[in-house]
Parts: sequence; structure tokens; C-alpha cells
Amino acid sequence: MAGEGEEMVKNKQVIFRDYVTGFPSESDMYISSSSLSLKVPEGSKSVLVKNLYLSCDPYMRILMEKVEANRDFASLTPGSPVTGLGVAKVVVSDHPEFKKGDLVWGPTGWEEYSLIKKPEAFFKIHHTDVPLSYYTGILGMPGTTAWAGFSEVCSPKKGESVYISAASGAVGQLVGQFAKLMGCYVVGSAGSKEKVKLLKNKFGFDEAFNYKEEHDLDAALKRYFPEGIDIYFENVGGKMLDAVLINMRVNGRIAVCGMISQYNLKQPEGVHNLMHIIPNRIRIKGFAAFDYYGQYSQFLDQVLPMIREGKIVYVEDIVEGLENAPGALIGLFTGRNFGKQVVLVAKE
Repeated sequence: MAGEGEEMVKNKQVIFRDYVTGFPSESDMYISSSSLSLKVPEGSKSVLVKNLYLSCDPYMRILMEKVEANRDFASLTPGSPVTGLGVAKVVVSDHPEFKKGDLVWGPTGWEEYSLIKKPEAFFKIHHTDVPLSYYTGILGMPGTTAWAGFSEVCSPKKGESVYISAASGAVGQLVGQFAKLMGCYVVGSAGSKEKVKLLKNKFGFDEAFNYKEEHDLDAALKRYFPEGIDIYFENVGGKMLDAVLINMRVNGRIAVCGMISQYNLKQPEGVHNLMHIIPNRIRIKGFAAFDYYGQYSQFLDQVLPMIREGKIVYVEDIVEGLENAPGALIGLFTGRNFGKQVVLVAKE
């Protein structure tokens, strides 16, 4: 029972049904609604937020399985709301560093309102002259991934040859633009003719190809990189990684932040060309955005001016309504999205 004068609201939620094997479906989630009190426990240092935008990210598929506790994220809990990254507004706060009305981004629930027990994981949003949705993408985890992965992990030099798989996605589109601004030769691959046009006409890639139309990935890469690849930004894995290894130049670097082609396989594909790492002195490094969150203010200092001056552009695919969130997430794995997939839950 609500206390006297206590404000209650309806809280629509996307509930995770149960652990998944193989390809996920919308039926692995369902919509529910419950009542929620607009208050937080006194002395808890927690905050209650109203979710505005939710981010659909490929890594969320991994969390639909029961994974080890030492991963970057914990598995989703059957019968509880899906969790991910989002943009939110503080409604009630018992934390000294957060006040009502603050805009934040960070880990939240797929629901209209979320009680955040560890708000220290949130970043405050101070720059609102850009769309708030950008904090699910270019100014959030994907942007940090692209910026840190390219500049820190890849150690790029002007004139180098850069290849990006899943290049029209939330991360890939940014890596390509960062590389072009550095004076690199940039090629990307994507899964449709429309996305290939986007890479060349919108993002300024030198070349792009539809990997689904290529029967021989090794031959395709040799066509675009006759002298080999200096930097590969890995988002796909499997057969693509195998083909890239044959085409890397001496002292090439591979930054690995995702392998979306493997997430839905019961038995991941093997990689057969690892011997090329030795004679070509190839450096392969896995990383996550969280490794570089300590440099977030530096990231903003560099990327915000690029956005404001029109030096980089960002394409979003925004669906409206929490009820459409499951379909938006599943669509990532069939290439349905066109750019960064975002769910609009509520307007500020």
C-alpha cells in the first residue's frame, strides 16, 4: 500500500523471459506493467530515474546466456527487466552528487522508471546542444569504443590503410570518420547496397563493399587492399577475421571490440589463419569501452567540437515506444537497423 501523499506511477517494463541458446527472438522478452512509488529509500544513496532513450547493442545478446560472473556485465535475470545503457532524467535522489532534473547516461533498466542503486556508474550530461540520444551512441559507449579503439589500441598513422567490418553500425561509422580525419585510406564492409552507399556518400569512406555479395572474402580484400591492411577494426569475427589475417601487412594491428557473427552460434567458428600473426608481427588486442571511461572528459573535448563543426556525422535508427524495444534489439542480428539503434521511451 502506498503511504499517504505518496505519488504512484505505472511503470511499463520489458521483461527477460529465460536464457537463450541459438538465435534470439522477440518472444524471449515480453511487456509487463506494474505500479511504482516515486520515492527512494532514505539513506540508500540511490536515485530514481525516468528513462528517455535506451540503447540496443550487440553485446546484449551475450547477456541472454548464463555467463561467468567475471565478465564486464552480469547475465540478464529471467523474470526481471532487460538491462542496458540509456539516457535518463533524475526524478528523485538520495545521493549527494545527483539532484532532481539531472540528465545522465549509464546502465539502466528497459522500463519507464528505474531505481538505480549505484548511480556512481552514471555520467552526468552537461552538453545539451547536441541531441540527447547521442549519449547512447556517438557520445556514449559506442563513441568511446570507436575513439579509444582507434586512437589508443590501433596507434594509427597518416596514410595507413584501414579496414572496418560492420562499418555502418554504431561503432564502425565513427571509426571510419576518425580514420579519414587522420588522413588514412579507409574501406568498410556492410550487409546491403544501401549501407554501402551510406558509407561512401555520408561517412566519406574511400571504398565500401557488401560482404553478402562476396563469395571469396580474401579476393575482395585483395581487391581493395592490394598492398595489405595496416589496421583492422574487428566487429564481426569468424570468416571475416580469417580472411583479414591473410591480408595484414607487417606490424599490422587488429582492435577487437566485438564479433557479432558468432553471438548466436552454438559452436563458434574456428579461425584457421592464425599462423600469419607470426611472420607479419600482427598485434591483436581485445578491449572494451569501460577500459577508457577514465578518459571520458578527454574524449568529449575532442569529439564534441567535431560534431558541432560538422566534421563527423552520426546516423541513428530511432524507434518509438518501449513495446517496440524487443524487435529493435533482435533486428541488430539481421541487419535491420540503419545506423545506431535507439529506442525512444519518453521525451524530456
